[in-house]
Order: sequence, then structure tokens, then C-alpha cells
Amino acid sequence: MLARAVTHALVGLEPRRVEVEAHVRELAAPAFAIVGLADRACQEAKERVASAIRSAELRWPDGRIVVNLAPAELRKEGSGFDVPIALAVLAASRQIPHARLAEHASIGELALDGRIRRVGGVLAVAEGARRGGLTDLLCPSDACGEAALAGVVAVPVRHLADAAAYLRGDLELEPYVPTNGTAAPRSPLDLAEVRGQERARRALEIAAAGGHNLLLGGPPGTGKTMLARRLPSILPRLDDERALEVTRIHSVAGLVDPAHPLVVEAPFRAPHHSASTAAIVGGGPRLRPGEASLAHHGVLLLDELAEFQRPALEALRQPLEDGVITVARAAGTIRFPARFQLVGTMNLCPCGARGDPNAQCSCSAQRLARYKDKLSRALLDRFDLVVAMPRPRATELAAEPGESSHAVCERVSAALDRLRRAPPGRTSDADDFLTRAVERLGLSGRGRARVGRVARTIAALAAADAVNVEHVAEALSYRAPDELAR
Repeated sequence: MLARAVTHALVGLEPRRVEVEAHVRELAAPAFAIVGLADRACQEAKERVASAIRSAELRWPDGRIVVNLAPAELRKEGSGFDVPIALAVLAASRQIPHARLAEHASIGELALDGRIRRVGGVLAVAEGARRGGLTDLLCPSDACGEAALAGVVAVPVRHLADAAAYLRGDLELEPYVPTNGTAAPRSPLDLAEVRGQERARRALEIAAAGGHNLLLGGPPGTGKTMLARRLPSILPRLDDERALEVTRIHSVAGLVDPAHPLVVEAPFRAPHHSASTAAIVGGGPRLRPGEASLAHHGVLLLDELAEFQRPALEALRQPLEDGVITVARAAGTIRFPARFQLVGTMNLCPCGARGDPNAQCSCSAQRLARYKDKLSRALLDRFDLVVAMPRPRATELAAEPGESSHAVCERVSAALDRLRRAPPGRTSDADDFLTRAVERLGLSGRGRARVGRVARTIAALAAADAVNVEHVAEALSYRAPDELAR
């Protein structure tokens, strides 16, 4: 007998409908085959499904079982097909009704004892089910909050026996009811913990208000990483549309917190400098989003920027301009959103002594040149704000705590609101000043545009009606200093 269950496969971030067809021939020799371009995790479902059905005290069909994952040309990856395969087999062996199963989509991994485990991509599968006209989704109980974000009725199931009893009508499962709940706690890091470095703190505030890329350079121990890690603490929460976009990406990566499924804080990602190009921009054998996409509408921190592989850094140039990463393979092209804010920190030389008046740099000219060559001029040109951080004085380290993140965040939010409602325009004097600066400093067209955007952010922070000469002058002061000049 033939039966069908509905689920979805993920192609990048997009769900594609998959019909799980199960055919049971009772009088044939016992066998179990899964066809339809299934990867190894899908093929291993044969053992999990058989064990889970027996553990749920349901009947394992005697005979030949063939499961087809249609469409056959679409590659199926992961263990999320376990539950739909098991339900299709149960329907084909007349243990649950076909019509009732057809009204639900399903997703989940099976344990050998029949328990149903959560998998990544539940939100995307729920969105695919809703677009396909299915309003009910059978999913692991700890993934219901994630599924409910798509507007479907999330039916929580903890065990395969519960799912079978529910579909037979023997068990009433209460659908998950979304609640506002409590938002995830904000990062405990606070800007007040940073002593001194007023210029770098000011650059951090400008970067937060305008979404500008920021590069902090200086000797070790000057607070570069400490300052960069506190950028998320002065960023406002995401609006509903952006929060859903970010949650969708984190869902596919399996990073959603079951207790707080909707990501409302700007994401912060800080990969190690040994990360590969695929880890940074996405791709790999399973075409998953990389760190740049996981930082969508948030911050991507590259600590010790010059230690990253040059191909990985150069791969960020295109998404920094377009806000999207396009991964092209022979089988097709996948686009990952990646509108992130790049923050980099680095020493000024390989030994770290350059820029420190109390230390002597031991780097040769050749070694220093190789170090600088890791960062192309094109990449450096994409940093709107570049700050060389000196070693703080003893009096600064012993001073009282500085301004808190909460106070700075209020100013940042007010500036963002001004920029959205009515961005200030440049005065004629500011335009003339910027034109002269372009000639004297040799700024590129991109550099000129970025100086203009930074000046506009500075004017918004000052609640000015227009961008004046002093705003442009401050923006120009954040171009690459002599220590980082190419």
C-alpha cells in the first residue's frame, strides 16, 4: 500500500516541498530502501525509524518497504526526515489514517527509543508548509516556539507513539500557544568598563549609530578587543522584520535558543582567525550560511584581522558592498543575506611593539611589508572608521568608570531615528571642504562616499539640521592613520 507525508528540504535558506512516499508490499522478502537522492544521514534513518517504531509499540511491517523522497533530483540532507518517513511507513501499513496525515507537515529526528529530537531549519520548514497551504506542523515540542513564528499551528510531539495516537484521534495534543514571554537577556558587557580611549569610544558610538565598519589598531593590551566586544551593548534591538530574518538564518544553522526563539538582539559573531573561507562566507559541502550571514543585521568581529587567511578576507569585499553572498556551484546558485557591520582589530606590526613608545619594534622592513600585504588597499578602503589606539596612561586606568552602554545606546537610538526620518544634507561649505579634502588626501570615490555617510551620522548624533564643515572634518580624521597607511 502507498502513503505520503509532507516535509521540506532546505536549499540554502529556502524550503522546498518534499513528498515522502512509502510503499509497503507485505508478502515480499523483508527489505527497507530509501531512494530520492538522500545523503548519508537520510540513509541512516532506516535504522532509527525501524527501532523507533518498535520502541513505540507499533507494528513494523513485514515485507518490502520502499521510501521515495520526491522530487528525486533534489538532494535531501540531514536527519529531519526521520519523522515524516516513520509516519509515511505507518500510514502505508494502515496504522494511521492517510487523510489525517495529509493535513499535516512534519519534521524531526527520531531517537532509537522513539523520542523526537529537534533539528535545524524548523522555522524555514514551517514557512514552506504555510506557503503550501498546510496550517499544521508536527514538530518536536522544544521547537514549537520557533515554528509558531511562521504563523502555523505547531503541534508538539515528544514521542513517535504520541504522534501516531494523535493522528489516529486517540490522543488530544494541545497546539502550542505563542506567548510574548521574556526577551533574551542583553550582554553583561558594558562600555563603562573601558577606561580611557575616548577617541575610540567616540568612533564606536559613530559606528553603532550609522552601521559603519570600524578598524581598531594598536599595540597589545590597549583595549581593542575589549572595546569591540562591547559594540552590541550600544545597539538597539531589532525590529520585527529584521528579527525574523535573523532568526531564519540562525534556525537553519541550528543556533536558535528554544527558550527565546525570536532573535531580538543584534547578532554578534567572532570567528577564530584560523577560520576557512567557507566558514566565513558560507558554502561547504552542505551549503550552509557562514559567519558573515550569521552576523546579518549585527556585528562580525575579526579579532587579529591580519592573522586571517587573505582569501577569507578578500571574500568579504563583495558582501560588504552588496549585503548578500552568492555561492555558485555546478548544481546551482544560492544567495545568503549578509548585511553586517565589520569590526576588525589588529596590531600595527607582527611583534606588536609598533605604536608603543615604551617598546622597540624588532620587525624588519620585509616582515612588516608581508604583514601589511595581508590587507589589501581595497579591503582597508571599506572601513569607514580607522582608529589607532595608544596605550592608556596609568591615570586613565585608575579613573572612575566611563559612560554606561545604556546612556550611549539612547543617543545611538535617537540618531538612528533621525537618519531614518530625515537624514541631514550637507551645506555648500561642507561640500567644498570635502571636495578639497578628496584632492589633498587622494580619496577614492568609495572613500569620498563613506566620509560623507560618516559625516551625516556625526551630524545626526549632534542633532544638527545639516552636515556642517566640523562634521566632515571629524569624519575625515577617521580615515586610515599613518600607522596603517599603505
